[in-house]
Amino acid sequence: MNQTETTAVSSVIGVRLQKLGKIYHFEAIGHPVVPGDHVLVETRRGVQLGQVIRFVEPDEVFQARGLKAIQRKATPRDMVLRQVWQDKELNTLITCREQASRMNIKGDIKFVKAEYNYDGSWLTIMYTTENKKLNLEPLRREMMRLMNAQVEMQLIGPRDVAKIIGGYGACGGPRCCSTFLTEFSPVSIKMAKEQGISLSPSEITGVCGRLRCCLVYEYEQYVAAKKALPKRGKIIGTPHGEGVVRDVRPLKESVIVEVDEKIYELTLAELEPVEELRALEAKAKAGCSKHEGGGCDCGAK
Repeated sequence: MNQTETTAVSSVIGVRLQKLGKIYHFEAIGHPVVPGDHVLVETRRGVQLGQVIRFVEPDEVFQARGLKAIQRKATPRDMVLRQVWQDKELNTLITCREQASRMNIKGDIKFVKAEYNYDGSWLTIMYTTENKKLNLEPLRREMMRLMNAQVEMQLIGPRDVAKIIGGYGACGGPRCCSTFLTEFSPVSIKMAKEQGISLSPSEITGVCGRLRCCLVYEYEQYVAAKKALPKRGKIIGTPHGEGVVRDVRPLKESVIVEVDEKIYELTLAELEPVEELRALEAKAKAGCSKHEGGGCDCGAK
């Protein structure tokens, strides 16, 4: 489907307001836009400048009614204006920290980022703290007076802090949250166990202090691969005789088997389900003994 056809089919577009942010749906009726264009949209935080990411098929729209329409396409002046206010964000963050110090706001609070909308009329100050009862209203009012803008104090979690700060992960590459993750998926200890990863905190936690996001990436592949492989401790038939499964390597579709105190790595095709075959033999024998006694329903005559 080409661009013109897509525009005709769907008037709903997905707009991203922040780099690596979530995609929000808006109506684009009367505004000929294509992915990559920048548009102005009305949000809870005032008018924002976002980028059109894609057209949205009707069946993907969660709530078609009540969708806001985009105001218009962004002009070169709008783009320059946004850059001007983005350049002021660091100084604004420093000012916020200074004001918090003057107002004797103490504790484990950390002001992480100041973010303006495209024309500077709305300022969001992101912070993190364990003290959920901390009152920042006096600071918010003071920042409104100093910055001459509507100010919102937004509490964010440790994962969001790591995403904003950036840096490198344990793998040596840039952190996933700062490069391509647009939202955080639920992560559990079970995912690490399924993949045979050490449960040492240094191995499974990121700089945010939470379980690493990358534990999700291969989890489903490990689960699917393990279904076809025997579990540890299972007795299995091999070309070298019967042995015991000592380890499983799901992505290689192989297992480590101990046969007469010797270790072999064997693929699924080389294995024979000894325990299952014995169970079938036992069932067949039991069926035959019932047949001889007249109580078998195996169908033999």
